[in-house]
Amino acid sequence: MHLPEAEQLIATLAETMRPRVTPDTCLVGIHTGGVWLAERLHALLGLSQPLGSIDVSFYRDDYSAKGLHPQPRGSKIPFDVEAAHIVIVDDVLYTGRTTRAALNELFDYGRPARVDLAVLIDRGGRELPIAASFCALTLPTDQKTATPAPESTASRPPRCWTWSRCRTWAYAAACPRPRWGAVRIKSFHPLWTPATSRSARR
Repeated sequence: MHLPEAEQLIATLAETMRPRVTPDTCLVGIHTGGVWLAERLHALLGLSQPLGSIDVSFYRDDYSAKGLHPQPRGSKIPFDVEAAHIVIVDDVLYTGRTTRAALNELFDYGRPARVDLAVLIDRGGRELPIAASFCALTLPTDQKTATPAPESTASRPPRCWTWSRCRTWAYAAACPRPRWGAVRIKSFHPLWTPATSRSARR
């Protein structure tokens, strides 16, 4: 099964969200895949509040075992969280643990009136009672698929979606070693080399 084009999925997700958001709704993207998606949704939905971003590195429940991600990114919440309607945005929903970590960090900034979750793809495999409020595509839990990401821009090199047999999808730039998960990309990417097949730390 080959997934629809990413641009089509983004448009579907935006139309799903449109009836339930207002110009004052706040979007918060989870680094890294959720941030570029939140940027696209923010523009498509015409939201007035500035875009936020969260790095959940310090809030992950495996932090004590795995330590800090080698390239942590700062969180930026440029709006008042208190009593706000917030939509957390991520590219793929899997176990739910990343979403839980994002919620924990978000509540350190204040008590929002409502928090929703928007994801491009739900691939099942939940380990926590977490569900997306908005989702463009739901996959069977055993489905192995791949789809291209949006066309590259001057500020972003070409990217592709690759499926991870272990934990998640990796959003890879020009096919380097994926940032998360033990990912096998030989079957999905024409630029595969032995170096890219090695596992990368999640």
